[in-house]
Amino acid sequence: MTNFYAKDKKSAIDAKHHAQVIAHGPIVFQVARLLRDKGILKVIEDHKTGINLARIVEQTNVPEYGARVLLEAGLGMEMVTVDEDGKYYLAKTGYFILHDPLTNVNMNFVQDICYKGLFHLEEAIDTGKPAGLKELGSWNTVYEGLSQLQPQQQKSWFEYDHFFSDIAFPLVLKHIYKPENHIQRLLEIGGNTGKWALASTKFDPEVRITIVDLPGQAAMARKNIEDLGLADRVDFYPANVLDESVQFPPGYDAVWMSQFLDCFSEDEIVSIMKRCGQALNKEGAIYILEAFWDNQRFETAAFCIQQLSIYFTAIANGNSQMYDSRVFKKAIDRAGFDIVEEISGIGLSHTLLKCKKRK
Repeated sequence: MTNFYAKDKKSAIDAKHHAQVIAHGPIVFQVARLLRDKGILKVIEDHKTGINLARIVEQTNVPEYGARVLLEAGLGMEMVTVDEDGKYYLAKTGYFILHDPLTNVNMNFVQDICYKGLFHLEEAIDTGKPAGLKELGSWNTVYEGLSQLQPQQQKSWFEYDHFFSDIAFPLVLKHIYKPENHIQRLLEIGGNTGKWALASTKFDPEVRITIVDLPGQAAMARKNIEDLGLADRVDFYPANVLDESVQFPPGYDAVWMSQFLDCFSEDEIVSIMKRCGQALNKEGAIYILEAFWDNQRFETAAFCIQQLSIYFTAIANGNSQMYDSRVFKKAIDRAGFDIVEEISGIGLSHTLLKCKKRK
């Protein structure tokens, strides 16, 4: 664990400034988003020698008053700079808001999925229920409604979810399907849109996959699989894994869960893992791919993962989070499993755990 939080590193003046940024957080976010989405940052970037307000208005069709207040707020946010002649230039922070894929995936996810729901965070904290979910739809958890989200919401949710796994999957496949693991049948819990199953069948021409997921999610994955002509190698088991009476089909060499168990409380993780154990053959293993905030190489990554926990609290389900690895490993132990292999530093932020039932 890299401890980024052992001591306070800011001066009093810097800390007070940071406190003001936090206090104005919702304003800062929306200004940054509009400077991006209204094309203001792009126009400024295109004019390397600077551009004044009048020409920005002319080229973006944003009203002069609106452009002025956004730009002046952007100065304090260090997104743009301005010279004595009133010409604006793109600053480094503005460049990342405009071009950085991670920043844009995060910003779109916060805007389309989290922003309105976070107003209900206090109620979620007090009740352990996703009080902000009602801003998206009337479901018990966000996962029940993924197939029913508005197109832009669905786009932002899946782009966020896939951004991290798309980078990690190619690196993980070679670990999972090593010849010595003898995986011919794999049970995937939480198949989402079927990306892991598709990657697996391409990587290993012999493996067969069964996807367990909610009916709506399973239907989305099934369509993707069928469209690619792989229906003969991927089966589906629609089920709500939160229902403890649901038993997973048996006879598998491995169980795979990617960015899945963070969607559940510690007690729910224990329940799911125990039932996964019943689905395994004698020498089978559970493979878990997760992003733990305490396993990060960079403080920015730890920060992003910690903030994502609040989405789970207010919107997704009310009782899960992006875990500290020590808390997560206690749940694995309670379920009766030992971690026999751990590989950190996969992709942007992931850790791969290989778990076997304790004998």
